[in-house]
Amino acid sequence: MHTKVMDALGALPADLASAIKPVLEADNFDATLSPEVFAQLMSKTNMTDSELRVALLPLAAAYSVAPISNFFVGAIVRGQSGTLYFGANMEFVGACLSQTIHAEQSAISHAWVKGETGISDITINYSPCGHCRQFMNELTTANELVVQLPERAAKSLQEYLPESFGPADLNVTDALLSNVDNGMETEASEALIQQACQAANRAHAPYTKNFSGVALKAKDGKTFIGMYAENAAFNPSLPPLQVALVNMNMAGYPLADIEEAALVEKADSTISHLSDTQTTLEALNPDIPLSYVAA
Repeated sequence: MHTKVMDALGALPADLASAIKPVLEADNFDATLSPEVFAQLMSKTNMTDSELRVALLPLAAAYSVAPISNFFVGAIVRGQSGTLYFGANMEFVGACLSQTIHAEQSAISHAWVKGETGISDITINYSPCGHCRQFMNELTTANELVVQLPERAAKSLQEYLPESFGPADLNVTDALLSNVDNGMETEASEALIQQACQAANRAHAPYTKNFSGVALKAKDGKTFIGMYAENAAFNPSLPPLQVALVNMNMAGYPLADIEEAALVEKADSTISHLSDTQTTLEALNPDIPLSYVAA
């Protein structure tokens, strides 16, 4: 558990802080709220659904890692299962700004890693930038996605992104969060490489076919996976390392705990994540060993 998350309780209404504190202190808290817990919080606080999501944003923003901007953004998405997933922006000193993770990307990839195949709504403490609006337009549920901001009426993503360009314009039918199996295999026996390969099998890369996945191993042996999330507009694409870093951060692990990393990607694709993965890992810690397999 991030100390900052417990500190953020002070920014919540007193009744909500009291009701959610035991949830945050539970050993199995993983930056998600089940539909049942969310309903209980609504009952205890007499808040509406949207009021409660907005009130919870300081907890999501507490996961922010923003040493460059000192601008802390939190996001909460609701998966089609009804579970709510926290997310926050992440920045990396020494790496180029293109490696930055936006809060919306964080919350969405958090839900994706945990098995969601669609997002019904997203709540954010600041208006989404164009980068994030385009990223969200890649989702399986882009046409129905509802965006909620503090002190504003909820709007659809399409209202925030009129005349949008997306997967359908490039004849792509499997949108981001679709349940896919890319058929990636590797002969490497190392467990971390195998996990990275399994992540690559879930990657969304319809434009370059660079099915790629990353696995990170922490000092205590816990592992975190990430898979590539490609975008029709290319630049909002989220590399597999970033998804793994989100996974690690939302589990309450400091990035300084990364002990080992593995990247698996398709050998004959038109791009590669190797250089950017190496550069970002070196910015975090130049001693992190990276295993690489082009399968």
